[in-house]
Amino acid sequence: MTQTTVTSPDTSTDGYTDYYTADYDNYYEDEMCMVTSTTEFGSIFNPVFFSIVVILSLFGNILVIVILVKYENLKSITNTFIFNLAVSDLLFTAGLPFFAYNHMYGWTLGEPACKTVNFVFIVGFYSSGILLILMTIHRYVAVMNPLADIVSTKGFHSVLASVIIWAVSVFAASPAITFTGVQNNEYCEYRNSYWSLWGIYQQNVLFIVSSVVFIFCYSQIMCRLLRPTAQRRKSKTLKLIFTLMIVFFICWAPYNIVIFKKSFNYWPRSSSYEPNTCENYRLLEFALNICRLLAFSHCCLNPVFYVFVGVKFKNHLKRLLKGWSHNNNNNNSIRSRQSRHTIISLTSGEEMSL
Repeated sequence: MTQTTVTSPDTSTDGYTDYYTADYDNYYEDEMCMVTSTTEFGSIFNPVFFSIVVILSLFGNILVIVILVKYENLKSITNTFIFNLAVSDLLFTAGLPFFAYNHMYGWTLGEPACKTVNFVFIVGFYSSGILLILMTIHRYVAVMNPLADIVSTKGFHSVLASVIIWAVSVFAASPAITFTGVQNNEYCEYRNSYWSLWGIYQQNVLFIVSSVVFIFCYSQIMCRLLRPTAQRRKSKTLKLIFTLMIVFFICWAPYNIVIFKKSFNYWPRSSSYEPNTCENYRLLEFALNICRLLAFSHCCLNPVFYVFVGVKFKNHLKRLLKGWSHNNNNNNSIRSRQSRHTIISLTSGEEMSL
C-alpha cells in the first residue's frame, strides 16, 4: 500500500516499533507533508531488497547451525556464541517478510500478530547485538591472555551465558508485548511517544556500547598482532578485523544517527510554523529507508564474517558439501541402475512395477 500523505512523525508503512513509528503528533496534523516519492520508494524497493536478505540469511545461518550440530562441540563457549548468534539472526530475519508485506499492504494481520512479530523481531535484534559484544570480548581475551579460564570455558558456564543473553534480550523486548498495537487500523506501533523514545534510545545505547567494545578490543588486538613476535598469518587476521569494524559501522552508524534525529519529533514542540519542516521530514524519511536497508542486511553478513572465514569451518563446509555430493551421486547411481533394470525388463517382455 502506498501512503501519499502523513499525519505522524513517521508514516512509512512499515508497521514496526522503532523504532519506526509513533503516536500522531499534533504539529503534523496541522502541517500536512506530501511524501509520495519516499513511500513509493519504500513500498517497491524494500520488499525486493529484504527478500534477498531473507534468502541469504536463512541459507547462511541454517548452514552454520547444521555444521555446528554435525561437526562441532556445542559445549564450548565459542561454539555456544556462534550457535546463539545464528539463532538470533534467524529470529531477526523472521520479522523481515512481515516488514516487506507491511510496506506493500499496510498492517492487516491483527493486533496479536503485531505484538508477536515485534517481540520476536526485537529479541533477535538485541540478542544479536549482545552476542557480538561478548564474542568481541572473548576474542580479545583469547588474544591478549590465551591461558585465561574464560577462553576454554565449557559445559555449565556456556549454558549459563546463553540463558543470561536470552533473558536480557527478552526483558529488553518485553515492552513490545504491552505497549504496541494496531493504531488507526493501519500502523503497528508503540502507543505513545514515551515508549517510542524508549525503543530508539535503547538501540542507540546498544550501538554506543558495541562501538566502544569494538574499537577498544579490536584496536588492542591489532596492536598485539603488529608486534614482530606475532604469528605469520597476522596480515590476513588484521584484514578480517578491519573489515569487521568497517562493515559494522557502515551498517549501523547511519541508521542510529537517523533514528536519533527522528526522536526529536516525539518530544513536545512549540506550535510555531517552521517553513522547512516538511522538506526536512521528507529527507529524513528517505534517509531512514536507505539506512534501514544497510542495518538490517547485517544479519546475512554475520555467518560470513564470524564463521566461514575460519579455516576450521571452511573445512567443515567442504566436508558437508562433499557428503551431499556423495549422497547425490549414490542416489543418481541407484536411479541409473533402476532405469537400466527397467529397460532390460521391458525388452525381455517382463512386467515390472518400480
